[in-house]
Amino acid sequence: MIKTIKAHMRMEEEYEGLSLIFGCNEALKQKILDAIDHAKGVTSKKPFIFEKISKDRPDIQSIYIEFHDGFHAEAGDFFEHVLHELGIKCEEDTI
Repeated sequence: MIKTIKAHMRMEEEYEGLSLIFGCNEALKQKILDAIDHAKGVTSKKPFIFEKISKDRPDIQSIYIEFHDGFHAEAGDFFEHVLHELGIKCEEDTI
């Protein structure tokens, strides 16, 4: 079981996303959701948020936070708040 959250960021022309991998650890999942709620309150931003659940690969279960259509400046601020609240940094091998 995963004991720490792993973060990966992906940026394209009209898209910026942050994946937060929690495995099947429900306590980490709740910590992520709480950090997202906190960032929403601080920034007043409303990104797309969805879960990736895999019965076959519980090690890749994650929550994705996405901004589309040129909201990159907003995304960076939001992502910084989430990462700070979680006390983590993005993995070096960002995608």
